[in-house]
Amino acid sequence: MSHEEFVAAYASGTVRVRVDRERAAKLVSARLMLPFVLLPLLGLAVALALTGRLFAGIALFLLVLAFRYAIRASSQGFVLSRALQNPAFYEEVITAGVLSFE
Repeated sequence: MSHEEFVAAYASGTVRVRVDRERAAKLVSARLMLPFVLLPLLGLAVALALTGRLFAGIALFLLVLAFRYAIRASSQGFVLSRALQNPAFYEEVITAGVLSFE
């Protein structure tokens, strides 16, 4: 199914779309380079806790974990909306098996 057909079928409701949650989370995490952002922030949180700013360290650590959870939880919606807008991304997620339809 081409991108134009997919968009038209989705808009009319004739196609049922399934986004693989785990693959979508990995794809979004890789595209955002999430480990390269989160690891230094986690290190900073530990450093804050070890240098006497325990509550600031704990708060930053929890914020980083909440941010990671929020990104992973919203990854399915991101993949679907981006696939509807961008034909190249649509082909990429179809090839990767992230997006399928019935």
